[in-house]
Amino acid sequence: MEKPVAILKIGTASITDVNGELNQAVMVEIARQLGSLHRQYNWIVVSSGAVGNGKNFLNDYQGSIIERKAAAAIGNPILLQKYAQFLAPYKINIAQSLCERSHFSNEEQLNQLKQTFMELWKNGVIPIANENDVVSNLELKFSDNDELATLLGVGFGASLLLLGTSVSGVIDSGGNTISKIPNIDENILSLATSSISSHGLGGMISKLTFARLATKMGIQTVIFDIRKYGAIEKAIKGDTGTLCLAHSSSKKQRQEWLSSGNIVRGKVLIKENALTKLLKGEPVHLAGVLDIIEPFAKGEVFEILDKSRKSVAVARAQYASNSVQINIEKGNILAKAEEIILL
Repeated sequence: MEKPVAILKIGTASITDVNGELNQAVMVEIARQLGSLHRQYNWIVVSSGAVGNGKNFLNDYQGSIIERKAAAAIGNPILLQKYAQFLAPYKINIAQSLCERSHFSNEEQLNQLKQTFMELWKNGVIPIANENDVVSNLELKFSDNDELATLLGVGFGASLLLLGTSVSGVIDSGGNTISKIPNIDENILSLATSSISSHGLGGMISKLTFARLATKMGIQTVIFDIRKYGAIEKAIKGDTGTLCLAHSSSKKQRQEWLSSGNIVRGKVLIKENALTKLLKGEPVHLAGVLDIIEPFAKGEVFEILDKSRKSVAVARAQYASNSVQINIEKGNILAKAEEIILL
């Protein structure tokens, strides 16, 4: 039987110190566990840490987009060399995979990526994925590795998404780690703050947002402290961190979500009556648009927000945002019902 696919995302703060230097002891323990679990899963590792490590080589680093790109270009080969070094005792080789959001919306490119990874797995190689920061024309803050890990999980039909962090999991209002979440709703999302780690771009809001999407696509997700001994092995069993239970999902739903899970550039605020119709499976008309929060082009995917600015759906635009007002009185459709996916 073909091995299931597992995605391991490793956060910046979990493998670097306050100065951005790689925590080699943590990386050694990660390598040990991957070595013991290698036969059970086809692994994709999405590892942060390149920017945090590479910035130390730049003079007067201020964290601008261009500086982050330069830091990633320096830090990524160092990061990969360390993974190769620590996995070598287990006779596991690694391969670099630099991804961009467009790879997931282009079916041909996604199929090429799948075929490449299958060839790597066939030869016992673990791909280490990261965003192609150097040439990406999207600001890094809109493309963190939580999103990349989720896209890979959906695209490859993964059964497991492990979000390794520097915290114990999702913390409740009493300061306790929530061990299991059947459904990531607004109450759960409200537990997260907008703060991020000292080095990373994500934070608990990012993790819960993409964990919610992953679980809706049938992927069991665990948010856990990867720095602890045996943490990956325990996370697979649901014995550490926060286990977010997978919902039922078909392959067709995953394929549909891929087109919505990337390059979501626009945001639209809709009226309450339009939201009511949307939830009944009806299309979104231009007259139902209350405000354009972020612009988009015709054919691009955009988020649909309710009055509290919560994202309730994603859809493909029939009109560019700059022409919505022009056509608003014509009763035209902004998004077809069959091209809307409820979140």
